Amino acid sequence: MPSKRKFTLVLIKPSHYDDDGYVIQWFRSAIPANSLACLYGLALECREQQIFGDDVDFEILAFDETNTHIDPKKIASLIERSDDGMVMLVGVQSNQFPRTLDIARPLREKGIKTAIGGFHASGTMAMLPVREARVQEAIDLGVTIFAGEAEGRLGQVLKDAYNDELPEIYNFMDDLPNIESVATPLLPAERVHLTAGATTSFDAGRGCPFTCSFCTIINVQGRKSRRRSPADIDRIVRANVAQGLHSFFITDDNFARNKDWESILDRLIQLREVEKLNISFIIQVDTLCHKLPNFIEKCKRAGVKRVFIGLENINPDSLMSASKRQNKITDYRAMLLAWKKVGIVTYCGYILGFPDDTRESVIRDIEIIKKELPVDLLEFFYLTPLPGSADHKRLFESGIAMDDDLNKYDLNHAVTGHPKMSKEEWEATYRAAWETYYTDEHIETILRRAIATGTSPGKTMFFITWFTGCIDIEKIHPLEGGFLRRKHRKTRRSGLPLENPLIFYSRTFFETLVKQLRWIKLYARLRLIYMRVRKDPARFDYCDTALEPVSEHETDTLEMFQTAAASRFVEKIHKIEKLREGSLESGV
Repeated sequence: MPSKRKFTLVLIKPSHYDDDGYVIQWFRSAIPANSLACLYGLALECREQQIFGDDVDFEILAFDETNTHIDPKKIASLIERSDDGMVMLVGVQSNQFPRTLDIARPLREKGIKTAIGGFHASGTMAMLPVREARVQEAIDLGVTIFAGEAEGRLGQVLKDAYNDELPEIYNFMDDLPNIESVATPLLPAERVHLTAGATTSFDAGRGCPFTCSFCTIINVQGRKSRRRSPADIDRIVRANVAQGLHSFFITDDNFARNKDWESILDRLIQLREVEKLNISFIIQVDTLCHKLPNFIEKCKRAGVKRVFIGLENINPDSLMSASKRQNKITDYRAMLLAWKKVGIVTYCGYILGFPDDTRESVIRDIEIIKKELPVDLLEFFYLTPLPGSADHKRLFESGIAMDDDLNKYDLNHAVTGHPKMSKEEWEATYRAAWETYYTDEHIETILRRAIATGTSPGKTMFFITWFTGCIDIEKIHPLEGGFLRRKHRKTRRSGLPLENPLIFYSRTFFETLVKQLRWIKLYARLRLIYMRVRKDPARFDYCDTALEPVSEHETDTLEMFQTAAASRFVEKIHKIEKLREGSLESGV
C-alpha cells in the first residue's frame, strides 16, 4: 500500500520590532491572537473535510511570535520534511509588516509557498487607490497576499497551494462572509498556556456601525454587524473548556453593538449559573453601552471581569473632528458608574494628538479625569493615521508627510506632524500623560474607589503595576507587554547589524537583571499603598466627586464641563433634550 503524502501548513502570527530592532517577545505574552485561532479552526475544518483527498496527511502548526521564537530556517525545515506545504502569516497589522517581510524573505528564497493576510493588506486595498509599497514588496518576493476574511475561502487557498496555482492576490474585500455556523476558533491548549492567565480568544461578531476616522475596523470588517449565533458561542466555550481553558477575550471591537449580545450573554449565564462552568471574559464596548437595558448587569452574570472602553477624549471638538459622534461626555460618568456598580474593572483608551491638543490642555484634562471620572485604568495612544483608516487615506491623498517606517504604526509612536506641537513636544506630552495619571496619590485613589464599589482591588493593583511597569521599565505599550522579555541576537530587523555575542549577551543579562529588580521595587511600592488602603477601617465608606451619583446639575459644577468646547456641547445637548420633551408633551 503506497504511503500517504504529507502537506504541512504553518500558521504564524508575527510580532513587531522594538526601537532597537529586536522582536518584542515574552516568556508569557499578554494578548491572545484571535486571527490565529480563527485560521487554525478553519484549517482543522479543512482537514476534517479531507480537501486534499484521503491519501494526504494534513499537518497544521500554529505559532504566536509574541511568545515563541520564530526562526525562518526552522520554519522552512518543517515544510521541507513534508512532501508539500505552505506558511501563512496571519492577522498582520501595519506595525508587524516589516517583521513579516523579514520572515517571508528567507522562506521565499528557499522556495516555500508563503501568504500574508491581515489588517494592513486588507485595509490598504480597501482604502488606497494604489498598491501600498510594502504590500507590493511582498508580491515582488513571490508572496501571495490575502485581503478579506478566510471563512469559506481557506479551502480554496490550500488547494491552490497544493496544485502550485497560488495567485499574487486574493481580494475578497467586497465580499465579507457570513460567520454564523462556521468553524470554531480554536488554539491548542499548549499554545494558549503561553499567554498570561492562559487566556484564549474568539470574536462573537465583526463590523461596527460607527464612523470613527482613525479606525480601520469599519473599512476591513465593514459597518454591518455579522455575528456568530449563541449556539456557536456555546460550542466555542465548551471546546476550550474541554482543553482546560476558562479565560476568554471576546475580541469584537464593540460587543455592545452585536445585535445578539443579549442572547449570547444569556447562553453564557446558563453555562455559569446552571452548568457551573468556571468561565470569565474580557470585552470591548462603547460609551453608550450602559443605555442598553440589562447589558451591564448581564455582563456581570456572564462572567465579564474586565471591560475596555474607547473613551478617547473629554474634548467634544476633538471627538467630533474624529467622527466619534457617539461619544458624549455627558454620558461618561453614568456609564463608568454603571460598571463600578457591578464591580467590573474598567480600562479606557485615551488618544493624544488631536488638532487642538497642547501639553497644557492634555495635562489639564487628565487631572480633571482623575477627579471627576471613576476610571480604573487609563491607557494612552498617539492619534495615528493607521493604513486602512479614513485619516490615513486623507493624509495620503493630500500628500501630507507620514513616517515611512510601518514598524512605528503601533499607536506608541508619533508618525505624522501636529499643528500645535513639535514631534519632541508631542512625545514629551505622551510621556507626561502616563506620569500624570499614574501618580502614587492617584493610584491610592483608584484602589480606594475599587474597595468602596466592590471592584477587586488586588486585580486593579496588578493591572496598574503592569501598565506603569511596561511604560517605565520595558518602554513598551502595556498592550504589547508580557512576563519576562526575551531577545534573540540573530532575530534582528534586516538592515541592522548583528551585535557581537559577548556584548549582546552581557548587556541582555544585566538589562534583564536590572529590569527585574525595578519590577520588584515597583511592586513593593504599590503593595505598600495597597496594604495601607486595605487596612483603613473606613475603607468601605470612601467617596469622592467621581463616585457621587450623577446629578442633573453637575454640568454647571463639574470642571469637565467648563471648557469652551464642553460648554457649547452641553448647551447643544440641553437644546436637544428640550426639543425632545416638547415633542413628547405635544404627542408627536
